[in-house]
Amino acid sequence: MRASDMRWYSDLRSVPEGFGPSAVTIGKFDGVHLGHRRVIDAMKAAADQLGLASVVLTFDRHPLALLKPEICPPSIASNEQKRELLAATGIDATVMIPFTREFSEEEPEQFVDSVLVSALKARLVFVGSNFRFGHRGRGDVALLTELGRSAGFEVRQIDQALADDEHPISSTLIRQLLDRGDVVGAAALLGRAPSIRGTVVHGFERGRTLGYPTANLSREVEGLVPADGVYAALLTVDGRTMPAAVSIGNNPTFEGVPEKQVEAHVLDEVLDLYDKVVTVEFVDYIRPMNRFPDVDALVSQMNADEQQVRRILGVAARPQRPAQ
Repeated sequence: MRASDMRWYSDLRSVPEGFGPSAVTIGKFDGVHLGHRRVIDAMKAAADQLGLASVVLTFDRHPLALLKPEICPPSIASNEQKRELLAATGIDATVMIPFTREFSEEEPEQFVDSVLVSALKARLVFVGSNFRFGHRGRGDVALLTELGRSAGFEVRQIDQALADDEHPISSTLIRQLLDRGDVVGAAALLGRAPSIRGTVVHGFERGRTLGYPTANLSREVEGLVPADGVYAALLTVDGRTMPAAVSIGNNPTFEGVPEKQVEAHVLDEVLDLYDKVVTVEFVDYIRPMNRFPDVDALVSQMNADEQQVRRILGVAARPQRPAQ
């Protein structure tokens, strides 16, 4: 199946009559990391063997965004990014349920009847060992299994994939790695480079005057921005991917730079990227964001950063630029 063939349903009402029978897996799937892929792949293989539609059932926000927004973690991927990542797995359909107050108060039996039985005609349901559902998380794997016997579907529990001997692969662990700037570690758990996507906006154009023009991303980016610092990265725009040095932070050498500003300098290119949507994939961490005593010291460090980015990305070196 091509990624573009995945059917997308933004709520239960849009699932057509007669849909199914299906194999379903349920979860937030934030980041669609390797742990998620393990469950999805098992579900898809069983669906293919039994002639069922392979379905991911997910939600439009983290439940805590509604129930306890003050402690809700940031999302690794936007809903649109999640849609694209799920489509790339080759599944038949994704159903994204709006996580409303009314939905959060449904009892487990109501969820099984209205979602799994009536809408999706589930025959197989795949979940992780810590799966909870229904009002106040009353439902667990044991209850789902019991309800499935009566409703005509089988529940299969998939053990969590491990990042190491102790820690399961989880969205929480990936967030922790990104918060430390460990994009290599995060990539190992995601199965791809962590990325963000946003629109290029006008900045102060200081980089241009220093010989390092940058594309400044708007504050409303999709995806989780990693820790402040300088990174080797890849920037994609209009289907073209190019090597880039990316800085994140408020650039303390200058006044007035916003917190968490993302600036990408594309190597060996002069491009007009204003108002274009670009994707930035983080390949490796270079250094923290520092304050420099003067512009000459900053440019000297930017020269060194560029050479290191070139080595990491395998881009031919070029002579260092003179200080301003």
